[in-house]
Amino acid sequence: MPLVAPEAARVRSNRLIRELRNMGLDPDHFVIFGSAPLLAHGLRTQVSDLDVVARGAAWERVSADGTPALGTRSGDHVWQFCQGRLQFFEHWITQDWDTDALIDNAEIIDGLRFAPLREVLRYKEELKRPKDAADIEALRHHLGLPADALATTAVASVR
Repeated sequence: MPLVAPEAARVRSNRLIRELRNMGLDPDHFVIFGSAPLLAHGLRTQVSDLDVVARGAAWERVSADGTPALGTRSGDHVWQFCQGRLQFFEHWITQDWDTDALIDNAEIIDGLRFAPLREVLRYKEELKRPKDAADIEALRHHLGLPADALATTAVASVR
């Protein structure tokens, strides 16, 4: 039996990521954002939900099949699955985040696109939510950034 990379094993073991895979969406048309990239890299042991930014056919499909909701920050349409634990967005947080760039510049782990950790850090620092403090600390440490540095270097994701 071939060995599986630790990142792939973590991705495969998550129930919500398995649900996402089972939807049969084209993986070139979505990126997993939020805290799940930390899970894939071993910086978290679990996530309570899965945030996905989608475009094209993937967005059309979830728009047709999902339960509608509104984004808490943007007010944009959000499509939910798995009792709201699997959420699809057309834009990430604000329209300043370029959906195509986020997807195209994503890190591929076990065939799925995950937001780069620098982008996750930038998003969490932008929101400045108390619940993200431990993630921000873990990301800064993992990326070799000083504790007081801000992740302002984007990977071509902001227009």
